[in-house]
Amino acid sequence: MYVSFSASESVQISVENKATPIQHYLRQPARLVKAIAEPQLIKQISDDLYELKMRPINFMEIYHFQPIVQLKVWSGSKSSVYLKSEGCQIKGIDYINNRFTLKLKGVLYPHEQNGQTTLEGQADLEVGVELPTALVFTPKAFLERTGNALLKSVLGRIKQKLMTQLVQDYVAWASQEMQPEIESAPELTPDLGF
Repeated sequence: MYVSFSASESVQISVENKATPIQHYLRQPARLVKAIAEPQLIKQISDDLYELKMRPINFMEIYHFQPIVQLKVWSGSKSSVYLKSEGCQIKGIDYINNRFTLKLKGVLYPHEQNGQTTLEGQADLEVGVELPTALVFTPKAFLERTGNALLKSVLGRIKQKLMTQLVQDYVAWASQEMQPEIESAPELTPDLGF
């Protein structure tokens, strides 16, 4: 039996701009990848392609597996950051690995209004899978509800991490950007009137 699941999540994050605006930060998409996942779960494959090990998933207390997603992340116009899945494999169950598709796409962009910057974004996740025969008698509506809730929780975890980690990373990055300017500033000597 083939079933498909889907979930969407949107995000709005208020950002207090530092001396270096967040638009400059967003031109470094690798930082976004590090904001949504633990460093030990990420492997950079090329300039804009990453391998991301997702947390292990427990489906209906029967199947335990770990998706490993190849994620393309790039900057667009007006400091937008895009992400799109390029491939996926399932670690743990070969049967599902050979009958599984995953599509993830998302965007994050800054929105200025009245001097305040808000990051706005949207992520859409779709999964299709040919289920093992052990689940053939389980009602399809129940499987779809369970699968959709599972995907929603995956996106919810990513959203939560993004909302906390991204702002913290931006603040740290902006303060590092200011360091060279502070260190290279000429030392002022007092005017003693001579």
